[in-house]
Amino acid sequence: GLATTAMPQQTLKTSSARLERGPPQPPPHRRQPRHQRATNTPHPFPGRRSERGFFVTTGESVDHVREKAEIVDGDGVRRAITRLAHEIIEKNGGAQEVVLAGIRRRGVPLAHRVAAKIKEFEGHDVPVGALDITLYRDDLQTVGPQPVVGQTNIPVPIDGKVVVLVDDVLFTGRTVRAALDEVIDFGRPRAIQLAVMVDRGHREIPIRADFVGKNVPTSRREVIMVKVQEIDGHDAVAIGELLT
Repeated sequence: GLATTAMPQQTLKTSSARLERGPPQPPPHRRQPRHQRATNTPHPFPGRRSERGFFVTTGESVDHVREKAEIVDGDGVRRAITRLAHEIIEKNGGAQEVVLAGIRRRGVPLAHRVAAKIKEFEGHDVPVGALDITLYRDDLQTVGPQPVVGQTNIPVPIDGKVVVLVDDVLFTGRTVRAALDEVIDFGRPRAIQLAVMVDRGHREIPIRADFVGKNVPTSRREVIMVKVQEIDGHDAVAIGELLT
């Protein structure tokens, strides 16, 4: 008859939470989770800075952007933060299980402000973390200088929690995609939600925000600049245009 060869069965490790097939091999640009790696470790691949600032998807800096108009003043920014806090509380039936994670740079001070508003309304201190998504970018191996990696910090375990990502501008969705990958490296939250100050459209990945401070239709040549007191000295949202 035909000879048969027994295939070795994969050993499954049983844990109290789930069955694991052993640690998966991550892509080369993400060899281990950020929180297990020193933030000053040189990265073997070139890439662009993750400092959001006024950097846009094309890699242009604020020096290549002409500001056209201020579309939201400081009071408007503060009202939007209050509205975001209210909506997060309403959607989650309170804030007891909520953890906020700001995406560097301006998402971090925005997250802290949302947390302060939630405490004002609910009397509950919401944990606030910070994500630097540099090593999770999908363009890390493209042209650019050695990446500058900031610190990622999630102060509490997120298993079973509701993690709300906070960012200044939602554009193509690629930054949020990178943030989702990084959050999953920290644990398995019950849900991940997204709060942004401005949604400007032009998505390249099927991602949408759960909470939006302001929707601003834009062209591809336009740039949205969210300014916060903690970094820029004042609160505002401005629209600019890329210079040729």
